[in-house]
Formats: sequence, structure tokens, C-alpha cells
Amino acid sequence: MTHAGWLPDRRQLLQWASASAAGLYLPRRAWAQTRTATNPFALGLASGAPTHDSVVLWTRLVFDGEQASGQPHPPVSVRWEVAHDEQFARIVQTGQSQAVAALAHSVHVEVRGLEADRWYFYRFAVGEALSASGRTRTFPAPDAVVARLRLAYASCQRWEHGHFSAYRHMRDENLDMVLFLGDYIYEYPSASNAVRMPTGGWVRTLDDYRQRYALHKGDADLQAMHATCPWLLTWDDHEVQNDYAGLTAGDSGPPVADFAAQRAAAYQAFYEHMPIRASALSRALAGLAQGAEMRIYQRLHYGRLASLYLLDARQYKDAQVCSRDGKKGASTLNPAICPAWNDPARSLLGQPQERWLEAELGRAASRQGGWNLLGQTSLFGQRDFQRGPGQRLWNDGWDGYASARTRLTDALQKNAVSNPVLMGGDVHENWVGHVKADYADAASPAIGVEFCGTSITSRSAGNAKIPEWLAENPHFVFADSERKGYGVVELTPRGLTTRLRVVSDVTEPDTRIETLAQFSVQAGRAVIEKT
Repeated sequence: MTHAGWLPDRRQLLQWASASAAGLYLPRRAWAQTRTATNPFALGLASGAPTHDSVVLWTRLVFDGEQASGQPHPPVSVRWEVAHDEQFARIVQTGQSQAVAALAHSVHVEVRGLEADRWYFYRFAVGEALSASGRTRTFPAPDAVVARLRLAYASCQRWEHGHFSAYRHMRDENLDMVLFLGDYIYEYPSASNAVRMPTGGWVRTLDDYRQRYALHKGDADLQAMHATCPWLLTWDDHEVQNDYAGLTAGDSGPPVADFAAQRAAAYQAFYEHMPIRASALSRALAGLAQGAEMRIYQRLHYGRLASLYLLDARQYKDAQVCSRDGKKGASTLNPAICPAWNDPARSLLGQPQERWLEAELGRAASRQGGWNLLGQTSLFGQRDFQRGPGQRLWNDGWDGYASARTRLTDALQKNAVSNPVLMGGDVHENWVGHVKADYADAASPAIGVEFCGTSITSRSAGNAKIPEWLAENPHFVFADSERKGYGVVELTPRGLTTRLRVVSDVTEPDTRIETLAQFSVQAGRAVIEKT
């Protein structure tokens, strides 16, 4: 193998990932005391994939001089601790995992047997080097009665466009979890009027992706937010390439001879830098010949209060149709001139994920009264950019896959899913609206609500056209294309409150935070009220 490539020895790589996830228990007296010259925890730590009895703990070790020498660092034993208290006086579990060069010395410990609905502290150690401590939690048991869930949703953090100071304010929101909805990194070498410059050029190889993730993980505000509470994450396009769809390459950067290999490298790097389970990587290894599938879609229960469906809207996506001038990727166009636009065979989620989601929504009937949150990566509702007669729609989002969107709204209705909430990102703008049974019928009832979030930093076009677009698309009740930040959702059995939190200026490292707008939804009523 090459140090920069996807490992051909898939069995050995899977064994290493599984060993890391197992987190072998060792008493403290058995911990080796090797020495390290520098801080190996410069990229911080994180937790994620929480259930009612387990959570994934993540870190990635870094060593000075490894890339300069061209030689991978040998395997390293990493010790870990989980405790009830921040002083680590009341230890819950301890263990040891192997960090290997083949996985960028990342560690994914799947800690099991934890108490439900409980906060914990965790940390790592290598030799005499000790990481900072992180705080994480388990979810309530699936049948538990729960009074509240408080989460933030965020997406689209382009390094060149600004500072990640929004996360500094997010730490004060008293959150149970963060839902990240795609574009954790961008693959570009630079940007016009860049606020700060990324290292490296175009991101194409495994080493490129690793370096870009390391750049982001070194950001103090992002790093601190990861240590505050568990994250659930999905990806969009820029974790690989702008506007890619499935195994169809996107439109950014110089062309590559083997896009499937590039995508596989990007997926491996995503695993190496995110607190996700080793089972995701095992699927990628098993499916390498078919395009390195890495299953990240999943369903989680937060007691009886909420079910969360985290979706993958890129990996299985059919290619966009009728893009202008025959180019790849996204375009806005009149669907009437595109014969393939309404082809029912086309899918945004892919047919297997669609079937999985419909089956999960069918099971939701047994949990009536709770909230059903669908976390995916883009704007869900129809957004017509053409004023007056005719339409001009965007072919990369759900508008370009109208039949697939109808299948999803039909599934919500057929299964009488209670309190559906669609959450998205991608567009770098805040959009708030009602999910319609049929977007072609103005009288169609609302069957759910939608909150599509702005970006952490990524730029947008401004508000000049927003009033016109809202008038053309009355199922949306609010939009803003200027302010950057995140959203905070609080759920109770009686209702939902969403606050759109925005920072003063992402081009400055120190910012103020304010609430741009606030909305409420009563349980059992798909009606958004601005409060």
C-alpha cells in the first residue's frame, strides 16, 4: 500500500478499527508509561453516536515530524477513562485502544454498559501526556418519559470564509447534543477575499483530506464545542467534491482518473475524524468494489419524546439532470424543459435507504405523540426562483428529485407519523416553513414543519431577492440570507421552540450573538408561529 492511499488489505484495517472500538479494559496499574516529546492531543477529542447505554469517544493523535520523514509512526497504545465527575475521582470504566497509522492514529472507543440518561466525563492518555477532558451523555431509554430535549443544528463551515466563533456561543446553550448536517470541510485551495487561508491546495488524496480535517480540528472554538456534548453527523458534498452525486464526480478542481477511489479516500478520512462507530467503516470495506459504501444513516430514540432519523443525501444519490450547457453538478432551470425531471425511478436517498426509512416510519406508529426529526442535508420544501408563471428550480436539492420527495411525504401520511420536523443545511441561509403534502397544490395541507439552517461561515447571496422568493413560495414563513450561525431546538411533549442564533460578523474572531428570530410549534399541529 501507499501511505496516502486506501488500504488494499481491508481485513487488517477492519481488525484495527474493531480493536480500537472495543477499547480493551485495563486496570490503571497495567498502563504503560511511554514518553512523548509533544502533545499528541492537539486535535482535541469528541464524542458521538449516543444511545441509551453507549457512546463513541474519539481522538486522533498527531506526532511532529511524521510527515516530514515520510514514515508512518508505529502503533500507539492510548488509554481512556470515563468518570462520573470532572476530577475523575469516581471512575466508571477505563481501557486501552491501539492507534495505528493506517487509520491516521485515530481512536474510536465504543463504551458500552453505561447508565441511561446520564452525563459523563472522559479523557485520553498516551504515556505521560494527558488530554483535556470532555463531557458526554447517554440518551434516555427508548420507553422513558422525557421532559425535554435541547439540541443545536449547524452546517457548512468553510475555513476561508470566516472564523468558527459561533461555536464559542453554542457552548453556552446548555445542549444535550449537536446535529451537524454536512460540509464539515471544503475541498477548495482558497477563496476570493479569504478571511484566513487553508493549508494545502485542492483536496483530492487521503493525505489531503486528513490534512484538511486536521486544520479544522485544530480550531479552538470547534474543538471546545466537540468536548461539550455528543454530536451526530452526516455529510454533504464538500466532504468529497462540490455537487458530486453517488459515484458521479462533481464539478470542482482538476479532474481525477478514478473518482470512486477519491470518494473512498474521502470517506475513510471522514471516519478517521468523526466520533462514529466502526460498523460504518466495516460496511465501507466490505463494499469497496461497489464504490466503498459507508453507511451513516440511522435511527435513534430519545426516550418517548423524540425519534431522530439521520439521513445520507449524497452517497446513493442519482446524478442531477439537465444541468446547463451539459455541465456536471447543480443548476437552476425550468423543469418543463427537462424530460427526466419527474422520472419516478430517480432517487436522492437511494432506493435501499428509502425502503429503510419507510419501514422505520412505519414503526413510528407505535410511538404516537412524540416528535420525529429527520436530519438531512438540504432544503426540503419547493423553492421556485421564477416570479410569476413558470418555474425555475434547483436540480441538486429535493426540487430536482420531486418524485422521491413525494414518496417521503406520502410515507409520512400513510404511517400517520406524529409531529414530523425536517431539518437541513447546505444553502447557507435560514429557511423556515411548512412541509406540504403536495407542493403543486396551493391548498394542500401542511403535514410537518421545516427548519433549514444557515452556515457557520460559508457565504451566501444576501437578502435582496428574499421578499420576492417568499412571496412566490408561501409555504415558507421566514428566510434570511445574510446572517451566519446555528439553530437551537427545544422539544417538550407539548411543543417545539426554535431560535435562530446568529453572530455579528464571521470575519472577526470575536463576535456577539443574538437571536434573529424565534418560532414555536404545538404538538399535534403542523403550524409554525413566530414568537
